[in-house]
Amino acid sequence: MLILEGIRVLDFTQYLAGPTVGRLMAEMGAEVIKIEQGPGGDPSRLLPVGENGRSGYFIQQNRGKKSLGLDLRAPGADAVLRELIAACDVVLENFGPGVMEKKKLAWDDVKAIRPDIIMASISAYGRDSPLAHKTGYDWAAQAFSGLMHMNGERDGPPLPVGIGIADVSSGVHAFSAIGYALFHRSRTGEGQWLDISMVDCMFHMHDISLQGHTLTGGKYHPHRQGAHHELIAPFGVFRGPSGYVVILALQRQWGAVCAALGRPELEHDARYAEPTARAARQAELVTLIEDWMAGFADNDAVIAALEQHRVPCAPVLDPVEALEHPYFRARDMVRHIEDPVMGPLAVPGFPLRFSAQPERLDLAAPLLGEHNQAVLGGVLGYDQARIAALDAAGVLVSGSR
Repeated sequence: MLILEGIRVLDFTQYLAGPTVGRLMAEMGAEVIKIEQGPGGDPSRLLPVGENGRSGYFIQQNRGKKSLGLDLRAPGADAVLRELIAACDVVLENFGPGVMEKKKLAWDDVKAIRPDIIMASISAYGRDSPLAHKTGYDWAAQAFSGLMHMNGERDGPPLPVGIGIADVSSGVHAFSAIGYALFHRSRTGEGQWLDISMVDCMFHMHDISLQGHTLTGGKYHPHRQGAHHELIAPFGVFRGPSGYVVILALQRQWGAVCAALGRPELEHDARYAEPTARAARQAELVTLIEDWMAGFADNDAVIAALEQHRVPCAPVLDPVEALEHPYFRARDMVRHIEDPVMGPLAVPGFPLRFSAQPERLDLAAPLLGEHNQAVLGGVLGYDQARIAALDAAGVLVSGSR
């Protein structure tokens, strides 16, 4: 039995943060019914990289979901949604401010239909929030949370992380919260609402920023550090003979670094023996290490020499290098899938490992409205005449992509 087998999810989400939740739940066996608004469905269907009107972005985030295409403005659509809510365990949404309220599908409305349901709302600033009225995307959450302030060169401008870290992270947070809410329901019978803020999910990643500032009476002020940590050395990104290598050495690893460099005498050298001394001479250490690296044929040889002495290190990989890397292949983290429209493509694999569910499901992203018949007939028990009437009235939408 799959871990989430028997759990039915009604997914109103679009783009990235919300669809991440349903994608993870589908991988664990949940039945995810994706509501796609007519006429075009999830707007991410239009995002690159695409071909013949089909988007790789949409495929990656929506594998394993059932698409029910509805024109939510059409008479009759509301009744369908309310019947589906009554038949589901979880509702997901990441609409803009006020959208669910206008549709009379906010938490109070949903729990009135099914009191034990779990509802997760993902937004930039939270629903119960003084900034609930603001719209926002990933980079806005990175900026407002202070994450962007911490990223970039020390004397340069703040820079965004170049992937959807706020979107995906908030989706994973919502996914984990839903699991605990379902566990709580199994013990109490109670449903609940999960108010997930992208800003909150980014803000709680700060490790030293707040406690460092308060414990030093304000002397420490968090700021961008660039390629090397300002308080720890050697701890950063070093130029190797064939790219970049990260070395992460705390006090316990300093002696191992010296041994790897062939300079054991440096371990107790007064200039470098203590962490504060090394931090003050960070530029010297960067030059020393990069000069040592230059004597190797390539980064693999550098890493082998470091790992011989158990120095924590890693190559800085281009994500494309993961396609053929033995680690990612062994962990099944590069998934080669076959899309019915676009053909073969690679997507990141499922990041969680469960001994009770070792298999990987063969999932495909739906066409727009592909499962109108299956959902209305199989889940709600509508007969062919009723489904045909909804189709004729323009309530149902579908497409070939």
